[in-house]
Amino acid sequence: MAEFAYRGRDTKGALIKGALQAADENAAAEQLLRRGVTPLDIVPHKASFQFDWQQLLQPKVSLTELIIFVRQMYSLTKAGIPMLRAMEGLAEHTSNKTLRKALQDITEQLERGRSMAAAMDDHKRVFPRLVIAVVHVGENTGQLEESFGQLIEYLEGEQETRKRIKSATRYPLFVIITLAIAVVVLNIFVIPTFAEMFRNFAVDLPLSTRVLIASSAFFVNFWWALLLAIGAGVWLVRYWLKGDAARQRWDRWKLKVPAIGSILERSMLARFCRSFAVMLRAGVPLTQALTLVSDAVDNAYMKSRIRTMRKGIEGGETLLRVSKGSELFTPLVLQMVAVGEDTGSLEESLLDAAEHYEREVDYDLKNLTSKLEPILIACVAGIVLLLAMGIFQPMWNMMSAYQGSA
Repeated sequence: MAEFAYRGRDTKGALIKGALQAADENAAAEQLLRRGVTPLDIVPHKASFQFDWQQLLQPKVSLTELIIFVRQMYSLTKAGIPMLRAMEGLAEHTSNKTLRKALQDITEQLERGRSMAAAMDDHKRVFPRLVIAVVHVGENTGQLEESFGQLIEYLEGEQETRKRIKSATRYPLFVIITLAIAVVVLNIFVIPTFAEMFRNFAVDLPLSTRVLIASSAFFVNFWWALLLAIGAGVWLVRYWLKGDAARQRWDRWKLKVPAIGSILERSMLARFCRSFAVMLRAGVPLTQALTLVSDAVDNAYMKSRIRTMRKGIEGGETLLRVSKGSELFTPLVLQMVAVGEDTGSLEESLLDAAEHYEREVDYDLKNLTSKLEPILIACVAGIVLLLAMGIFQPMWNMMSAYQGSA
């Protein structure tokens, strides 16, 4: 949930100013109306920038640790243990310092009468927005145990997807890193030695050898320029990506990368469908669920398309129509959404769609290595061929000249 500053008028017409926490502007307006306040302006609250070195050095909370926490909360709430006592026990036995500090603060806020979701919202580095929203709905509906159960299912599915992606990309990354290290070692230690030898013999060098020697000399003499160029390039790209339009263009390009882009796209769509189903099953309103889920996909282009879907639903269109207009989903998934809307079982249809995408991603990940192996072998072969031609061809020429003179 985000914080919003507002101006409004109460039932007597008096001007009121303040701040509140809500998922978006619409949810903030609904809160004000329930309080009897007619909103005039609702704007996101701009916090002052403060760089916290201590927070930067704190260890992050991994997805595994978050799953363990949610599982423990599910077991404790199912056993009927009071929330305050459960939080105190978890804070004492949690090994991660960041999570322990967050749980201790949440315990103190619970003692002061604040809700668990509101207390968790103060620790956005630990708890994702989707987790906070589901806990908020569980508290309001009295179904906190069911909410934690739904979160376990979602987070474990997310963990399995990440494991599959890491497993599939481990071999290509290892080959690329090893190849880069080999190129650096050759340029610094091997090629200069051969260049000195060829210089002593004073022979005419072929083009491939001259290219190798020139690249090695540039690498040795101007390594600082290479590092500066790489650093400047990274800084420029990060600065460019700060703009919303640039970020959307970049994230859309990532989805078009051969062999990998389609896997990323379907993985994010699976995350969208599963998290959307979890939100709807927890009782989150449709438009608010779309707003929260748009942050879960972690892709600016897809986020903008999902926000457009939300605006279409607010304009009175059906989920099926806005899903077709987004151009994100396959016809099979659109049929599942249509059946879910007609039968009133949208959550089950979305879970089926998520499983469909996850099966496709799992199949493609298994075949990813076989697709990348020929490309990696071709790159290695090209580098080996260039090195062989550049180093051995002058040696063959010297041997031929020596034999001819003899």
